[in-house]
Amino acid sequence: MKVKVIPVLEDNYMYLVIEERTREAVAVDVAVPKRLLEIVGREGVSLTTVLTTHHHWDHARGNAELARLRPGLAVLGADERICALTRRLVHGEELRFGAIHARCLLTPGHTSGHMSYFLWEEECPDPPAVFSGDALSVAGCGLRLESTAQQMYESLTQILGTLPPDTKVFCGHEHTLGNLEFAQKVEPGNDHVRAKLSWAKKRDEDDMPTVPSTLSEELLYNPFLRVAEEPVRKFTGKAAPAEVLEALCKERASFQRAVEPLQPQARALLALQWGLLGTPQQK
Repeated sequence: MKVKVIPVLEDNYMYLVIEERTREAVAVDVAVPKRLLEIVGREGVSLTTVLTTHHHWDHARGNAELARLRPGLAVLGADERICALTRRLVHGEELRFGAIHARCLLTPGHTSGHMSYFLWEEECPDPPAVFSGDALSVAGCGLRLESTAQQMYESLTQILGTLPPDTKVFCGHEHTLGNLEFAQKVEPGNDHVRAKLSWAKKRDEDDMPTVPSTLSEELLYNPFLRVAEEPVRKFTGKAAPAEVLEALCKERASFQRAVEPLQPQARALLALQWGLLGTPQQK
């Protein structure tokens, strides 16, 4: 199983997953279809399926154009709001792409219909991978826009947090630097946060992606997976895990506004990304 990391837009990631024996390929979160097809052509693979994590335009806006260019393409996801959806998936459903298995994991929180995809290959020593969209990112998670704090807590800790520790985490955005700066505020004494932040700054200087991380790493420095840890509880002033998570989400939003003041144009873009304005018309 080969994963191509494709940076697009301002800080999004698309992915192309290739089954190397059959040369079948699956795309995740198609935002810029022409860029994806360039890589499909370069790799010499057959694109059969699109897996969409959620309906926001920066993860799904390319589906219609891609389906027009590739008739018969399967566009899969868990939310009827996903553009050009051909079949709606359910939690726990398993898909097969050659030797690659994909388990669909409903992870509400950022949106109510957010689906993450856990992929592994039979009889292969390579670790599995999870494509987590905006449910889980490196050292952070997406804003809770829909669903309850309890649902989001269960998505992060009971669904994603219980995957095999060596699982590679491929998320939807390059937000690592800001996430780690917030994590350092939450746990200033966490050496794992400090080391990862130093590494991420070097990656940023070199204009290199910080994905993937691994789940075992995330459990060491991602405060949204560490809601039961005493320093995180102390920071929020809460005890119940879902309440700790909700307080973290509010603090993260305030932290982002404080360190990254937005111009009006950026606010409008963020509103589009969060699904608060209409989706741009497909050309």
